[in-house]
Parts: sequence; structure tokens; C-alpha cells
Amino acid sequence: MRNLIRYSSILLMFLMFSCGENTEKKSEKNNTEEAQTETETQDSEKDVILFFGNSLTAGMGLEPSEAFPALIQNRLDSLDYDYEVINAGLSGETTASGKNRINWVLNQDVDVFVLELGANDGLRGIPLEETRKNLQDIINTVKDKNPKTKIVLAGMQIPPNMGEEYTTEFRNIFPELAEENNLELIPFLLEGVAGDPKLNQQDGIHPTAEGYEIVADNVWSVLEDVVEKE
Repeated sequence: MRNLIRYSSILLMFLMFSCGENTEKKSEKNNTEEAQTETETQDSEKDVILFFGNSLTAGMGLEPSEAFPALIQNRLDSLDYDYEVINAGLSGETTASGKNRINWVLNQDVDVFVLELGANDGLRGIPLEETRKNLQDIINTVKDKNPKTKIVLAGMQIPPNMGEEYTTEFRNIFPELAEENNLELIPFLLEGVAGDPKLNQQDGIHPTAEGYEIVADNVWSVLEDVVEKE
């Protein structure tokens, strides 16, 4: 609890002013038409896992290769799973802004959709029913786009700045939505990391590379069963 309270004062100030960072990826062309055709064929056969979230998913303050989606890709590759991971995290994202961009993100086929949003809502005191509705709308959009897409919801907790009732009800949004929609749930994305200065960057909010190793373990503990079922 002491760690969570210490974590709260920094977390509240920083995420209120966090700004988005866009990362662009450039594709490389193969030297021959034959090699290019082969690569496109291989890519088309891979299932896609899309991580949709805020700065925690984006890996703010670190190299993209150190964020937990990249670590999940490394683990999948090491286990010979034929999946492509896409990091669609955007710093400063709220559930409302996420709802506004979800259709654009779903312009590609997605086999597994990992939803990590809500922390910025809670820290800004956004009404809980609005957060719940936005998350439900995102879930509905994913299901409407492709009913076969597996959805994993990342649970989040916030410090007690907004009062015990708000904090408790916020935490309960995620397991309740998971149960209502028959989704897989990561109980708390930052379990074992939040509030530990040794595992967070100087802002006290975003995990270090070492911290993201633990976050990746939290994600994999749930995601492993999902990808095995694909």
C-alpha cells in the first residue's frame, strides 16, 4: 500500500500531461521479385496479435524493442508460434480517444486483440460509467468486425487519490467486463511493478526495461492459453 500511495502522486501528475508519440515503421523491399513474393506469402500466413493501449503499451521512454509487446513477440518466436505482434499503443490515450481510433486500427485482420486502456481515465476522474461504456464500445466494435477475434482485457488499478469508492469501482470495471463479455483477463497489468522505484523510470510511472520483463510475464501468463487455442 505504501508503494501504491507513493506511486500515486507521481502517476497522477505525469499522465495528466503525457503526450502521444507516434512510431513509424518502414518496410524493406527485397532485392528480387521472387524473394518479395515469398516474404508476402509468409506474412499473410501469420496470425496477428494487436496490443491496443496507451503509453504503457507503447513503451514510453524506452526503445520499442524493450516494450512488452516486443518481448511477447520474442517469446512467440522462441516457441515457434507463427504470430505477428503489432504495438498499437499511443501515449496519453483515454478510452474515449481509443474508441475514436479503433475502426482505423481494425483496417487489418486481427486474430488476438489485447485491450489495455482506462488508466488515464481513472487518474483524471472521468465518470466510471463513461469509462465502462467506452471500453464496452471498443469490445463491441472488435466483435462486430470479426466475431472470431480473441479479446484479452488488461486489468488496471489506480492510486486512492479519487477516494476509496471510486478506486474500488474502477478496479472492478475490468473483471466485470471480462465476465460479461466472456473475455480473458489479465488481472493487473503492472502487478509486481507498480510502486517499485527499482522497476520504474525516473517518472515513477513507466516501467524500466527490467520492469517490462515482469509486465511481459503478466501478459504471457494469460496470453499463452489464448494463442495455444488458435
